[in-house]
Order: sequence, then C-alpha cells, then structure tokens
Amino acid sequence: MRLRNIPGAQEAIRESEFVIENAQEKKGNWSSVFGNTNPIRIEVGMGKGKFLMELAGKNPEVNYIGIERYSSVLLRALQKMEEEQRSNLKFLCIDAKELEDVFSPGEVDKIYLNFSDPWPKDRHAKRRLPSREFLARFDKILKKDGRIEFKTDNRGLFDFAVEELEPAGWKAEKITYDLHHDAEMAEGNIMTEYEEKFSALGNPICKYIIYR
Repeated sequence: MRLRNIPGAQEAIRESEFVIENAQEKKGNWSSVFGNTNPIRIEVGMGKGKFLMELAGKNPEVNYIGIERYSSVLLRALQKMEEEQRSNLKFLCIDAKELEDVFSPGEVDKIYLNFSDPWPKDRHAKRRLPSREFLARFDKILKKDGRIEFKTDNRGLFDFAVEELEPAGWKAEKITYDLHHDAEMAEGNIMTEYEEKFSALGNPICKYIIYR
C-alpha cells in the first residue's frame, strides 16, 4: 500500500487542530493563527515532519508552517505532533502552486525545500520546486531579504537548481556539494528522514542558500 493512500487520512486531517483549513482566509493575517508577530518560515514538501518538528522545538521564537500535498504523508506528521506538540508549528495540506493564495507578499521569512521530488523527465521540469517557475512563486511571498534553503542527494536535480538561479534572478549565498563534510554549512544542520537514509548509504548531500 502506498503511503498516500492510507484510508482515513483525509478525515484525520480535517479533524486535526494542527492543520489549518481554509488557509486562504488567513492570507496576510497569519499572526492571528499563532497569536504573535514572530517570523514565519515554511517548508514546502515537508514529508513526515521530522525536520520541522525539531526546528520548531529549537526555535520557539519563530513560527513554522509545513506544506504537504499528500494527506497520508501529512498524517505521519500529525502523529508526531500528537506525541510532542509544538505551539509554533502548523500544517497545510495544499499544493505548492497555491502558496500565493495563502500568503501575502513578504509574509514569509524563509522557505525550506528538502529532498524535493526530482521529476526526472524533461517535460516535467516546471514541476520541480527549485525551478524558475516555482522560484517566481516563492519570490512573491518571501520578504525582500528572505532566503531559500534547498537540500538534496540528487546531484542531477541540484545541478538543475543551480542552473535555474541566474535566469530566475536569484543568487547563491552559500553552496556545497557535500554538506556533511562542510564544517560551516553543516553547523546546526537538522537532518530529514531522507537525509538520514541517504547519508547512511554514503550519498553526499548538496545544499544551497539563495537570495535575490
């Protein structure tokens, strides 16, 4: 059984206090959701939530929102939250294409992309989260001096992502092709589930931090 087809996942999400329904109504007013004006950082394609759970626990002065389109994947994150709740973390079950409908210009402080779907076929390049098409979407919701952090073990996807920067109007602040052996960029690094898995296999992890 594929993870995205778990029976009852959609119902569990609708009933969860950790998932924001009708997120379009919160656009420009996410401070009301968290009850403060702390910076908002999002992870697009958050998977099972390990990365954000740990990040939110270490940084209570920052608000985090996890974006995951597949209900059965998001269900795993909800199960984690039920065991160890984070008041500064919420989830959205939406497609990344809907981000402009959910966040106002400059409302997001930072965007994390971790081990995104590589969409290996050329005709699907526009679906890749580090593509110029998505960078244009991120540009509209990210504050002027905001940053995007992207990690992957897929060298082909990472090379593509780096090549997209210049035509999309972005610049690399930091870049590494072997994160875990880069002392500066590895400092404070929080590993995702995929990162732990691929690192154990000896795969180097690539990462960039970009700005415009």
